[in-house]
Amino acid sequence: VYWPVHFTSKVDGYKNIYCGIETCPGYSSGSYISAYEGKIYIGDYTQIAPNVGIFSENHDIYDNRKFIAKDVKIGRYCWIGMGAIILPGVELGDFTIVGAGSIVTKSFPEGYCVIGGNPAGKIKDLEKDKCVFHKSPVEYNGYIPSVNFEQYRKDNLNVEPFS
Repeated sequence: VYWPVHFTSKVDGYKNIYCGIETCPGYSSGSYISAYEGKIYIGDYTQIAPNVGIFSENHDIYDNRKFIAKDVKIGRYCWIGMGAIILPGVELGDFTIVGAGSIVTKSFPEGYCVIGGNPAGKIKDLEKDKCVFHKSPVEYNGYIPSVNFEQYRKDNLNVEPFS
């Protein structure tokens, strides 16, 4: 992988994962990130706690030998709480906070909210004018300087730029 991963975490299908600036899925302990079939896009400055699962594919309910892939998109400045699980096909907009232990089965593309529970539902809307869009003075996508990342992505990954 092109970003730091904790030795107790597992990342499958890294060529199908787009990590934004200062975003490192699996950097915290005990996480499992799977993008064998589908793709995972994670925006800039998104924080991911320990023991998080993010999956872009799941077994067919009628034939468990088959996988059904659906891309996962997580916006910028999100915060995924400890033990949360994000299932295939989910889209989370910018500034979405996922409560610890939540199972996210549906999308919240509008973002600017706190979600939680099983299945996750909206708990609270955030005030957009209070959300801070910060930038680091030196930006990296994993180990790669952001100024070089587009070329790295074209040469090594199976994902398009994050949008």
